[in-house]
Amino acid sequence: MIFLPTFSNINIDDYRYNLPDDSIAKFPLNQRDASKLLIFRDKEISENIFKNLAGFLPENSFLVMNDTKVVQARLIFAKETGAAIEIFCLEPVSPTTEIQLAFQQKCEAVWKCLVGNARRWKDGKVFLKFKKEGIEYSITAEKLEKSGETCLIKFIWQPEELTFSEILEMAGKVPLPPYLNREAVASDKSDYQTVYARFDGSVAAPTAGLHFTKEVFQTLKSKNIDYDTVTLHVGAGTFKPVGKEGIASHEMHNEQIIVKRSTIVNLLKNHDKIISVGTTSVRTLESLYWFGVKLKLNPDSAFQIGQADPYLSENQVELSTKESLTGIIGFMEKKNLDYLSGSTRLMIIPGYKYRVINGMVTNFHQPGSTLLLLIAAWLGDSWKEIYDYALKNNFRFLSYGDSCLFLK
Repeated sequence: MIFLPTFSNINIDDYRYNLPDDSIAKFPLNQRDASKLLIFRDKEISENIFKNLAGFLPENSFLVMNDTKVVQARLIFAKETGAAIEIFCLEPVSPTTEIQLAFQQKCEAVWKCLVGNARRWKDGKVFLKFKKEGIEYSITAEKLEKSGETCLIKFIWQPEELTFSEILEMAGKVPLPPYLNREAVASDKSDYQTVYARFDGSVAAPTAGLHFTKEVFQTLKSKNIDYDTVTLHVGAGTFKPVGKEGIASHEMHNEQIIVKRSTIVNLLKNHDKIISVGTTSVRTLESLYWFGVKLKLNPDSAFQIGQADPYLSENQVELSTKESLTGIIGFMEKKNLDYLSGSTRLMIIPGYKYRVINGMVTNFHQPGSTLLLLIAAWLGDSWKEIYDYALKNNFRFLSYGDSCLFLK
């Protein structure tokens, strides 16, 4: 009989811990790879420095990292009365829902957004005007409709030939995590970005990757450790805490995924030695497995993974990682696709059986968060011992904090 974990069996209070404010890293270290590295292997905890990561990875490991790029998604508008309205861009709605195409849109666009100080903005338009190098720029925002916590916002900007990406680059602010409880400073623009970030689309950094430097990549190469990239555009839902109602009532936000066919070929070649860099890469890789399952059940399935898909009895088929990835490659060859584009809301909870990864590099996560549940699904109850050790030994927590390497 296959054991299927259920959301109702998880008590989120079992995944809370006391995180003192002075354990939260408010700023990064001056040198990215100088962060501490906690290593958990064979039930043993040790520590080192991240720049020595290559020395602790299994021989011939294959790293997979998320090459999404954080966009300056916070825009501060003003009403005609002078009241400040913050608009946080979450995901595109029109004329396209494809994030990378949406950033190339010119003149106008509609996005799903969070609105700060919303009580001061009942109706009408708000404005953002600025001047750079003698050129005047203007952005107008209009609220179209409200749905739950979000609003559909129509943006119109001048000059019209600018892309939305260029508008955000010039007018937006870095979307720092709310738990840092500070305004972004100039250095955050580069600090809150991995050195290998490539594709615009995230409103939060894949923070496990923030520790990597050119020197770290050189040491990986010297030990014949290869790597490849996937793209998952991180949404603001990554910071959404699990409420008192528990995870059965928690809604995972949809996040877009793009994976090259050549990457899936590499995953197949290295299927038994994949180390994920970050929880976003974990969710991407495991979502790929479930897409392979969907293709096995229905060859015309779309690459859309729901948060409960792994826990549905109808999805329980005997399918190895190799078979799943092989099926995806066959699907892409049949459709003549060079890359796979889809979305995921996958929630990984204790009891989940990992199919693709053989280890992970990650940071320390918030109490009672879906990311901590994902970690606990890999570590079991050992997560408590690890986090207790980290707190007692002055590890720095959360986005700008220290890192971990979890191996079986």
